[in-house]
Amino acid sequence: MVEFRARWSALAAGIEAATPAERDRTVDALRALAILGVVLGHWLVTALTARDGGLSTTSPLEHMPWLAPVSWMFQTLSVFFLVGGHVAARGYTSARERGGSYGAWVGQRLGRLFRPVAAVLLLWGVVAGGMLIGGAEFDTVRSLVKLVLSPLWFLLVFAALTAATPLAARIGPLWPLAVVAAVDVWRFGLEGPEWIGWVNVAAGWLVPFTLGAAWSRGAFARRAPALLLLGGGAAATAALILWGGYPASMVGVPGAAISNLNPPTLAAAAFGLAQCGLALLVREPLARAVRRPTAWARVALVNLSAMTVFLWHQTAMMAVTALGLLVSAELPGLHTVPDSVGWIAARLLWLPVFTAALMVCWAAFRTHEQAGRRPKPSRAPRTVAVGAAARTAVPRPRRGPAQEITRV
Repeated sequence: MVEFRARWSALAAGIEAATPAERDRTVDALRALAILGVVLGHWLVTALTARDGGLSTTSPLEHMPWLAPVSWMFQTLSVFFLVGGHVAARGYTSARERGGSYGAWVGQRLGRLFRPVAAVLLLWGVVAGGMLIGGAEFDTVRSLVKLVLSPLWFLLVFAALTAATPLAARIGPLWPLAVVAAVDVWRFGLEGPEWIGWVNVAAGWLVPFTLGAAWSRGAFARRAPALLLLGGGAAATAALILWGGYPASMVGVPGAAISNLNPPTLAAAAFGLAQCGLALLVREPLARAVRRPTAWARVALVNLSAMTVFLWHQTAMMAVTALGLLVSAELPGLHTVPDSVGWIAARLLWLPVFTAALMVCWAAFRTHEQAGRRPKPSRAPRTVAVGAAARTAVPRPRRGPAQEITRV
């Protein structure tokens, strides 16, 4: 234990020393909180129940609707889009000031985003094919693959908004918010076609993305705008739930007539405004917290592997659930129907096991994400390259977290 603490302290000190003084650590802290919120939310509101030797998907929110407030804590995608819009707008402005092209900038951004996806698709293509050949029920395979692939919609939307950063940086959040409201009026009030709701997949997440772009321009230097977002968003969300007929849960519930998330509704957009306002208000406490080297090291390490954690957390949960089927009896909180407080208590005990499985996935697949951050060899003149050749005889240390953090 003493050796572990010493190594951890040394790692934290190295990350601290490698972090530029001008880096806004609160941005990284908010991103880490958003990713961990999504992971914990999925682990808590998604259940795989054993049935006739197979697995089917359900949710404790379906059996215990009074748990809806839990979704308010863990549905943190708006914060992720807020940070994404902030980082994208700032990065694009910086690239333009350096004389870089839009194509080079967006190619680099999207490459970082999608590079880790290939490993997930390849592994699950093999697993799904093997399960079907081995005689697994098609419904079981479909449930598992759907859980794995469902988070990818988020990446597609995030990639599209990132590519549209030059446009998103020029508009305010009221425009996409108005689109979300108009779509909901048409869809629910005028009995329009259901497909029109999918317009809100882009418009709904463009709201926090444009807020992030405004943040990069200094729009939230004072607390008043953030307070207005928090108060107005919370009041609008409460009104829409109490009198507008929107569900209280901010995530999808199996069997529910309306989902606030798929596609996003006006209630989800209003809730996102409140969530973004809260995130902007807690920047100062977060800044103080991440000044400590050990706290900053945890935030930095999550950010270095954010996509790996996001893409593999469902696989980790399913791996534990599948291995649990080797036990003859159904394991509480893992295979049983989530219809009681006892299930909640049991599920909480499984979270460390899910985390351990996720760490195995992280160790196996993090290189797919971090490979994109390794610097490319420079095309220096031959005379410079020859002059530097003598120095290559000295072994160079591998780039570790302390060096990679400057490139997150």
